[in-house]
Amino acid sequence: MAAQGYRYTVTATPIGAAVAVFTASDAVVALGTAEDPLWVVDSVAQEIRGSLAAADEDIAGLGSQLGEYFDGSRTTFDVAIDWALTDGFARMALQCVAEIPHGETASYGEVAEMAGRPRAHRAVGTACRFTPLTLVVPVHRVIRADGSLGEFSGREDVKRFLLDLEGASFR
Repeated sequence: MAAQGYRYTVTATPIGAAVAVFTASDAVVALGTAEDPLWVVDSVAQEIRGSLAAADEDIAGLGSQLGEYFDGSRTTFDVAIDWALTDGFARMALQCVAEIPHGETASYGEVAEMAGRPRAHRAVGTACRFTPLTLVVPVHRVIRADGSLGEFSGREDVKRFLLDLEGASFR
């Protein structure tokens, strides 16, 4: 995928800087959180084989939506998603994850069933771990079959924070 018109924004959140990368048509192609926003920008630039331009506007209102999500007044994101950085079963699994309602959870096995491959729970875990799209694709809502959390970007505390914010029940 050659870079054409990709822009990024950075929004401060309680879990770190949220870096959103948008296509020329204002669809979000990547959203990640990190202590170092340039790490996210560099990794997406490598993936799209090009450079990204910093945007000085709130593209598609996502920055405002993130603020509303973290203050508890928003339960869904209203932004177009470009799935170009995912493919195959990972894309199918993540599209199923995107359907998990706010405040609810599903196990890796349940997501595998939703995606049509009931024995592929480990592949769902891999898709969630390496997704280029966090928060707008709520991978934090996917938990282990025994009800324990697992991790979110290597941080169980962040996953717990997000699920607590949404009022989700888990062990």
